[in-house]
Amino acid sequence: MKHRCYPAPHPQARATLARAPFADRVPAQAYFVASATFHYLGPACAALLFRLVDPLGVAWLRIATAAVVFACWRKPWRCLLSATATDRWVMAGLGVSLALMNVCFYLAIARLPLATVGAIEFLGPIALAAVGVRNRRNVIALILVVTGVYLLTEVRLSGEPLGYAFAFANGLLFVLYVMLGHRVASVAGGGIDRLAASMLMAFVTVMPLGLRDALPALHRPALLLAGIGVGICSSVIPYVTDQLAMARLPRASFALMLALLPATAAIIGFLVLRQIPKPIEVFAIALIVVAIAVHRPQRT
Repeated sequence: MKHRCYPAPHPQARATLARAPFADRVPAQAYFVASATFHYLGPACAALLFRLVDPLGVAWLRIATAAVVFACWRKPWRCLLSATATDRWVMAGLGVSLALMNVCFYLAIARLPLATVGAIEFLGPIALAAVGVRNRRNVIALILVVTGVYLLTEVRLSGEPLGYAFAFANGLLFVLYVMLGHRVASVAGGGIDRLAASMLMAFVTVMPLGLRDALPALHRPALLLAGIGVGICSSVIPYVTDQLAMARLPRASFALMLALLPATAAIIGFLVLRQIPKPIEVFAIALIVVAIAVHRPQRT
């Protein structure tokens, strides 16, 4: 049996890779998986708090925690002072969209099933992915993703109208987050610093909306710690890993990969909540996995 020989990597290339920061050596897809996992761990914890703290209060605790963590870690005021006027507007837009997106998401899942809200949330990102599709492989991937998401979530337009209004608003704001998040991530070496500055602006935005509802938790250490945990799981870890993924993935590719989130929700539901998926759900997850395998990122 003949063994095919491949040339060894050039010593200079190996040296360059070894000198690269650890964050740059981790595949972008690994960051996305981390983001997808915590994207639903956080809401699962938040839903448990709704019995004791109103959704607006939980949203306030989430954003306040993230703002404090980023302020201590990245000192974002330095970024704001050195940024151009255009960059400040982009960071402000991202901050406002983050605040309103989180508020609408929690108000929606307080009224509708999480799977339904998640399905509506995907309408915008999938449309965003379709705009960037330019080859046959990605067309096939998009068809598989749409089919898989539809089968997995089984959207039914029934229930509370106000909940659907918040869910659709969350979907539109999610598209804005993806677009502005890529603008922020495209700045070399400064994506996370700009995210931190945006989170401060998100905190300013949510302050008048949720402070009153969050006050009961501020006087109860157990609730406060739970709110801090929600903030770290829902805003710090996912948004940081999103930035690290966005910095190396085209916007359309990132939007298409967001279809992994329903599959992640099903897996977390099985492991944490002991919710056994139906055969049709297993089939839908398989379609999404195949779509990700077929899909090929495009250069920007």
